[in-house]
Amino acid sequence: MTLTFYKYQGTGNDFVIIDNRQELFNKNDTKYVKFLCDRRFGIGADGLILLENHPDADFKMVYYNADGNESTMCGNGGRCIVAFAEFLGIFKNTTTFYAIDGLHHAKIEENLIHLQMKNVETIDTFTTHHFLDTGSPHHVQFVDNLKTFNVKAEGEKIRYGAPYNQAGSNVNFVEKINPNTFAVRTYERGVEDETLSCGTGVTAVAIAMYDSGESASNIINLNVEGGQLKVSFDKVEDTYKNVMLIGPATQVFKGEIEC
Repeated sequence: MTLTFYKYQGTGNDFVIIDNRQELFNKNDTKYVKFLCDRRFGIGADGLILLENHPDADFKMVYYNADGNESTMCGNGGRCIVAFAEFLGIFKNTTTFYAIDGLHHAKIEENLIHLQMKNVETIDTFTTHHFLDTGSPHHVQFVDNLKTFNVKAEGEKIRYGAPYNQAGSNVNFVEKINPNTFAVRTYERGVEDETLSCGTGVTAVAIAMYDSGESASNIINLNVEGGQLKVSFDKVEDTYKNVMLIGPATQVFKGEIEC
Protein backbone atom coordinates (compact mmCIF):
# COMPACT_ATOMS: atom_id res chain seq x y z
CA MET A 1 0.00 0.00 0.00
CA THR A 2 1.25 3.47 -0.89
CA LEU A 3 0.77 6.29 1.60
CA THR A 4 0.41 9.86 0.31
CA PHE A 5 1.81 12.48 2.66
CA TYR A 6 2.56 16.19 2.79
CA LYS A 7 5.50 17.88 4.46
CA TYR A 8 4.84 21.23 6.18
CA GLN A 9 7.01 23.52 8.27
CA GLY A 10 6.22 26.40 10.60
CA THR A 11 9.33 28.48 11.45
CA GLY A 12 11.46 25.37 11.01
CA ASN A 13 9.27 23.05 13.11
CA ASP A 14 8.49 20.38 10.49
CA PHE A 15 5.70 17.82 10.23
CA VAL A 16 4.52 14.93 8.11
CA ILE A 17 0.79 15.54 7.57
CA ILE A 18 -1.66 12.92 6.31
CA ASP A 19 -5.27 13.34 5.19
CA ASN A 20 -6.88 10.58 7.25
CA ARG A 21 -10.52 11.44 6.67
CA GLN A 22 -11.02 7.93 5.24
CA GLU A 23 -9.43 6.48 8.43
CA LEU A 24 -7.00 4.25 6.53
CA PHE A 25 -3.94 5.07 8.65
CA ASN A 26 -3.12 2.62 11.46
CA LYS A 27 -2.95 4.94 14.46
CA ASN A 28 -1.85 2.14 16.80
CA ASP A 29 1.38 1.43 14.90
CA THR A 30 3.82 3.44 17.03
CA LYS A 31 6.85 1.98 15.25
CA TYR A 32 5.57 3.11 11.85
CA VAL A 33 4.91 6.66 13.07
CA LYS A 34 8.45 6.74 14.48
CA PHE A 35 9.82 5.43 11.17
CA LEU A 36 8.02 8.11 9.16
CA CYS A 37 9.53 10.82 11.39
CA ASP A 38 13.04 9.35 11.24
CA ARG A 39 15.37 11.67 9.34
CA ARG A 40 17.64 8.90 8.08
CA PHE A 41 15.37 5.96 7.32
CA GLY A 42 11.99 7.66 6.85
CA ILE A 43 10.66 11.02 5.68
CA GLY A 44 11.98 13.05 8.59
CA ALA A 45 10.00 15.38 10.86
CA ASP A 46 9.58 16.70 14.39
CA GLY A 47 6.15 15.06 14.45
CA LEU A 48 3.32 13.50 12.47
CA ILE A 49 -0.19 14.95 12.17
CA LEU A 50 -3.40 13.30 11.00
CA LEU A 51 -6.27 15.38 9.68
CA GLU A 52 -9.57 13.64 10.42
CA ASN A 53 -13.30 14.37 10.32
CA HIS A 54 -15.07 15.74 13.39
CA PRO A 55 -18.86 16.04 13.81
CA ASP A 56 -18.75 19.44 15.53
CA ALA A 57 -15.92 21.23 13.71
CA ASP A 58 -14.28 21.50 10.30
CA PHE A 59 -11.74 18.82 11.17
CA LYS A 60 -9.79 17.09 13.93
CA MET A 61 -6.04 17.18 14.57
CA VAL A 62 -4.26 14.09 15.91
CA TYR A 63 -0.61 14.76 16.78
CA TYR A 64 2.29 12.35 17.35
CA ASN A 65 5.78 13.21 18.54
CA ALA A 66 8.77 11.94 16.58
CA ASP A 67 9.12 9.09 19.10
CA GLY A 68 5.85 7.65 17.73
CA ASN A 69 3.63 8.45 20.69
CA GLU A 70 0.47 10.55 20.55
CA SER A 71 1.17 13.75 22.41
CA THR A 72 -0.25 16.95 23.81
CA MET A 73 -1.06 20.03 21.74
CA CYS A 74 1.51 21.31 19.25
CA GLY A 75 1.12 24.99 18.36
CA ASN A 76 3.22 25.04 15.20
CA GLY A 77 1.62 21.76 14.16
CA GLY A 78 -1.75 23.40 14.69
CA ARG A 79 -0.78 26.26 12.39
CA CYS A 80 0.48 23.80 9.79
CA ILE A 81 -2.68 21.69 9.80
CA VAL A 82 -4.76 24.85 9.39
CA ALA A 83 -2.72 25.68 6.27
CA PHE A 84 -3.18 22.08 5.07
CA ALA A 85 -6.95 22.16 5.64
CA GLU A 86 -7.17 25.39 3.66
CA PHE A 87 -5.12 23.75 0.89
CA LEU A 88 -7.60 20.83 0.82
CA GLY A 89 -10.49 23.28 0.47
CA ILE A 90 -12.03 22.40 3.83
CA PHE A 91 -12.50 26.08 4.72
CA LYS A 92 -11.86 29.64 3.58
CA ASN A 93 -10.49 32.38 5.84
CA THR A 94 -11.71 31.07 9.24
CA THR A 95 -12.01 27.59 10.73
CA THR A 96 -12.55 25.55 13.87
CA PHE A 97 -10.96 22.23 14.73
CA TYR A 98 -10.57 19.90 17.66
CA ALA A 99 -7.21 18.84 19.09
CA ILE A 100 -6.36 16.87 22.20
CA ASP A 101 -6.77 19.98 24.38
CA GLY A 102 -10.18 20.93 22.96
CA LEU A 103 -11.66 23.31 20.39
CA HIS A 104 -9.46 25.77 18.50
CA HIS A 105 -10.38 28.72 16.28
CA ALA A 106 -8.05 29.91 13.53
CA LYS A 107 -7.88 32.27 10.59
CA ILE A 108 -5.52 33.07 7.74
CA GLU A 109 -4.63 36.70 7.08
CA GLU A 110 -1.89 37.88 4.70
CA ASN A 111 -0.34 34.38 4.62
CA LEU A 112 -0.07 34.24 8.42
CA ILE A 113 -1.91 31.65 10.50
CA HIS A 114 -3.62 33.06 13.59
CA LEU A 115 -4.26 30.13 15.93
CA GLN A 116 -6.22 30.53 19.15
CA MET A 117 -4.60 28.60 21.97
CA LYS A 118 -6.15 27.40 25.23
CA ASN A 119 -6.77 29.79 28.13
CA VAL A 120 -4.05 29.85 30.77
CA GLU A 121 -5.23 30.13 34.38
CA THR A 122 -2.20 28.96 36.35
CA ILE A 123 1.44 30.08 36.22
CA ASP A 124 3.83 28.68 38.79
CA THR A 125 6.68 31.09 39.48
CA PHE A 126 9.93 29.98 41.11
CA THR A 127 13.25 31.65 41.81
CA THR A 128 14.88 30.36 38.64
CA HIS A 129 11.98 29.67 36.28
CA HIS A 130 8.27 29.65 35.48
CA PHE A 131 6.07 26.67 34.71
CA LEU A 132 2.77 26.73 32.84
CA ASP A 133 0.62 24.64 30.50
CA THR A 134 -0.29 26.15 27.13
CA GLY A 135 -1.66 22.89 25.71
CA SER A 136 1.65 21.24 26.59
CA PRO A 137 3.74 21.69 29.76
CA HIS A 138 6.53 24.26 29.60
CA HIS A 139 9.48 25.25 31.77
CA VAL A 140 10.58 28.85 31.04
CA GLN A 141 14.01 30.05 32.17
CA PHE A 142 16.28 33.04 31.47
CA VAL A 143 19.87 32.29 30.45
CA ASP A 144 22.89 34.36 29.42
CA ASN A 145 24.46 34.03 25.97
CA LEU A 146 21.52 32.13 24.48
CA LYS A 147 23.20 31.85 21.09
CA THR A 148 26.00 29.63 22.45
CA PHE A 149 23.95 27.93 25.19
CA ASN A 150 23.92 24.09 25.12
CA VAL A 151 20.18 23.63 24.82
CA LYS A 152 20.23 19.85 24.35
CA ALA A 153 22.45 19.06 27.33
CA GLU A 154 20.85 21.50 29.75
CA GLY A 155 17.32 20.92 28.48
CA GLU A 156 17.70 17.17 28.89
CA LYS A 157 18.70 17.59 32.54
CA ILE A 158 15.62 19.69 33.31
CA ARG A 159 13.24 17.61 31.18
CA TYR A 160 13.98 14.44 33.17
CA GLY A 161 14.77 16.11 36.50
CA ALA A 162 12.60 16.84 39.52
CA PRO A 163 9.83 17.85 39.66
CA TYR A 164 8.98 16.71 36.12
CA ASN A 165 10.35 13.17 36.37
CA GLN A 166 9.01 10.61 33.88
CA ALA A 167 6.19 12.71 32.39
CA GLY A 168 8.73 15.41 31.61
CA SER A 169 8.37 18.98 30.43
CA ASN A 170 9.38 20.97 27.41
CA VAL A 171 12.12 23.43 28.32
CA ASN A 172 12.44 26.99 27.00
CA PHE A 173 15.58 29.08 27.43
CA VAL A 174 15.02 32.81 27.02
CA GLU A 175 17.00 35.99 26.45
CA LYS A 176 15.43 39.45 26.49
CA ILE A 177 16.03 41.57 23.37
CA ASN A 178 13.80 44.48 24.35
CA PRO A 179 10.59 44.85 26.43
CA ASN A 180 8.45 43.47 23.60
CA THR A 181 10.86 40.97 22.02
CA PHE A 182 12.45 37.79 23.38
CA ALA A 183 14.74 35.20 21.84
CA VAL A 184 13.78 31.60 22.60
CA ARG A 185 15.40 28.21 22.14
CA THR A 186 13.43 25.09 23.10
CA TYR A 187 14.18 21.51 24.06
CA GLU A 188 11.14 19.41 23.15
CA ARG A 189 10.19 16.21 24.90
CA GLY A 190 9.23 13.47 22.44
CA VAL A 191 11.77 14.85 19.98
CA GLU A 192 14.35 14.71 22.80
CA ASP A 193 16.39 17.47 21.24
CA GLU A 194 16.26 21.14 20.38
CA THR A 195 13.79 22.10 17.64
CA LEU A 196 14.00 25.21 15.52
CA SER A 197 10.69 26.45 16.93
CA CYS A 198 7.97 25.45 19.39
CA GLY A 199 4.54 27.08 19.21
CA THR A 200 3.25 26.15 22.65
CA GLY A 201 6.72 27.06 23.94
CA VAL A 202 6.77 30.62 22.64
CA THR A 203 3.18 31.00 23.87
CA ALA A 204 4.36 29.99 27.34
CA VAL A 205 7.30 32.39 27.15
CA ALA A 206 5.14 35.33 26.08
CA ILE A 207 2.64 34.82 28.91
CA ALA A 208 5.39 34.22 31.48
CA MET A 209 7.20 37.40 30.43
CA TYR A 210 4.06 39.49 30.80
CA ASP A 211 3.02 37.82 34.05
CA SER A 212 6.44 38.41 35.61
CA GLY A 213 6.60 42.07 34.54
CA GLU A 214 9.39 41.57 32.00
CA SER A 215 7.03 43.02 29.39
CA ALA A 216 4.10 45.41 29.68
CA SER A 217 2.77 44.55 26.22
CA ASN A 218 0.12 41.94 25.46
CA ILE A 219 1.58 41.53 21.96
CA ILE A 220 5.02 39.94 22.16
CA ASN A 221 7.54 39.08 19.43
CA LEU A 222 9.45 35.83 19.73
CA ASN A 223 12.65 35.18 17.80
CA VAL A 224 13.23 31.46 17.36
CA GLU A 225 15.95 29.61 15.48
CA GLY A 226 13.58 29.07 12.54
CA GLY A 227 12.21 32.61 12.24
CA GLN A 228 9.81 34.93 14.04
CA LEU A 229 6.48 34.36 15.77
CA LYS A 230 4.07 36.65 17.55
CA VAL A 231 1.79 35.95 20.53
CA SER A 232 -1.09 38.16 21.63
CA PHE A 233 -3.49 37.74 24.55
CA ASP A 234 -5.89 39.43 26.94
CA LYS A 235 -5.57 39.15 30.69
CA VAL A 236 -9.02 38.97 32.28
CA GLU A 237 -8.66 38.94 36.08
CA ASP A 238 -6.26 36.00 36.66
CA THR A 239 -6.81 34.25 33.34
CA TYR A 240 -5.07 34.73 30.00
CA LYS A 241 -7.71 34.56 27.26
CA ASN A 242 -7.87 35.07 23.50
CA VAL A 243 -4.34 33.73 23.29
CA MET A 244 -3.25 33.86 19.64
CA LEU A 245 -0.15 32.25 18.12
CA ILE A 246 0.67 34.04 14.88
CA GLY A 247 3.14 33.03 12.20
CA PRO A 248 3.72 31.43 8.78
CA ALA A 249 3.17 27.81 7.77
CA THR A 250 4.43 26.45 4.47
CA GLN A 251 3.90 23.32 2.41
CA VAL A 252 7.36 21.99 1.54
CA PHE A 253 6.47 19.03 -0.67
CA LYS A 254 4.06 16.17 -1.35
CA GLY A 255 5.23 12.58 -1.59
CA GLU A 256 4.45 8.89 -1.45
CA ILE A 257 5.96 6.15 0.68
CA GLU A 258 5.32 2.43 0.94
CA CYS A 259 3.56 1.33 4.11
